[in-house]
Amino acid sequence: MGRDLTGRENLTLMARLRRVKDAGQTADDLLARFQLTDAAKRRVATYSGGMRRRLDIAMSLIGNPPVIFLDEPTTGLDPQGRIEVWHTVKDLAGQGTTVLLTTQHLDEAEQLADRIAILHEGRIIAHGTLAELKQLFPPAKVEYVEKQPTLEDVFLAIVGASGKDDGAASAPTSKEQR
Repeated sequence: MGRDLTGRENLTLMARLRRVKDAGQTADDLLARFQLTDAAKRRVATYSGGMRRRLDIAMSLIGNPPVIFLDEPTTGLDPQGRIEVWHTVKDLAGQGTTVLLTTQHLDEAEQLADRIAILHEGRIIAHGTLAELKQLFPPAKVEYVEKQPTLEDVFLAIVGASGKDDGAASAPTSKEQR
């Protein structure tokens, strides 16, 4: 990705390299799909980490490949940017694109993967669905523990975003703050 180019210029260049007809329209469609239209004419160097990741993914989709590879797409992102990338990956998979994703964040694998392969020292030591992998672990014992919100929960409540699929998030109302 050219950081000195605009988002639109990057997408147009990639479309031309892949010999896609009407490279400009392809770029505009992808900018809209990834909510980057407002930033289309800005240099990529001015984009946030989440915006750059979305542009990376958009560029990888030019030519409608049936499979895309994403290597740790959320590394270095803030919680909100991470959730944006998660939604993008879920949308791609829901539209039929096969997404092969590497991550060191196990919660990310739980959220995004239909099938998981666990690597250790360069070798696959287990693979399967999340349910299949959980069966390898001894049965859980039930304990009741009061769960305090994590710092990520607090951050997301303050900015009004949620990591949950239902999209519900709430910040305290003025009455609750008193």
